[in-house]
Amino acid sequence: MPQDGSQRTRSVVFPIILIAIGALFLLRTWRPAFDPIPILWTYWPLILIFIGLGKIWDNMQRSRNPDAPPGFSMGTTVGTLAFVLLLVFLVWHGRSFTRRHGFYAGSKHTSQTVDLRDARSARAKLEMGAGQLTINGGSNHLMDADFTYDDSSGTPKVDYNVSRGIGELNISQESGSVHFGHTQNVWNLNFSKDTPLELRIDMGAGQGNLHFSDIPLTKLDLNLGAGQMDVDFTGVRKADLTAVIEGGVGQANIRLPKNVGVIATASGGIGSVRVRGLKQDGDSYTNEAYKKTPATIHLKVEGGIGEIVLTEEP
Repeated sequence: MPQDGSQRTRSVVFPIILIAIGALFLLRTWRPAFDPIPILWTYWPLILIFIGLGKIWDNMQRSRNPDAPPGFSMGTTVGTLAFVLLLVFLVWHGRSFTRRHGFYAGSKHTSQTVDLRDARSARAKLEMGAGQLTINGGSNHLMDADFTYDDSSGTPKVDYNVSRGIGELNISQESGSVHFGHTQNVWNLNFSKDTPLELRIDMGAGQGNLHFSDIPLTKLDLNLGAGQMDVDFTGVRKADLTAVIEGGVGQANIRLPKNVGVIATASGGIGSVRVRGLKQDGDSYTNEAYKKTPATIHLKVEGGIGEIVLTEEP
């Protein structure tokens, strides 16, 4: 019979997962058109199923041979390898489909302009599953939008109405079908340079480039599941801005003004927080203009796994 303190069961599950994820992102470095995030975001629950089945097999083997010494966890290892092979199949399927039909063969493009009408301010809500989001200011309308997408991403739907002088803008998207490999979903939005705006963004996975220097933004709620988000709050502020940014897995790069007061709190669950140009004041970070300007930016950033970078403009 195996005694207490004998060699424990060995498993290579975690190293295999690390190697597989690292290989996906290395492939993206070699081939920038390849994006592994939608694949991982869609199919990660399968790793739990495969490992669970492997553990059931290992327990059955131990119950049949209770006197066998602890050794290699064959079931969980095979289950993990099966998941990796499935990822390889999904990646290869996506690439072969791209070669046969053209990378953006099924893509569509639409443009839409939303007029302010008689609204004095606006509230906007964006719901995006996965893709690339770019926001700029400078529009003479409430919003000018360009959408490039394919059938698997679904057609963006824009709804707008005005109630009591407040414009309510909603942009959402329902996925059209199950997809393999890379999909295209790009939103380019230009908001009004004059209309006060409250903005909420719920984004599953992807990349965001948000430039608010020319937008009179008063409130921002940003939720990103996985990916990278670059946010620019520089520029002149005539009114206070309250911004809350929450990220699951990825990186948040936030650029802050020098001539507008800023107070920020930032915390990362598993990751790091880097601050450039701001000084620490208790649990917060402030700039030299804090409490010296008519408007103030109140910022709260929370990250799950990844990096948060707060940078004051030169």
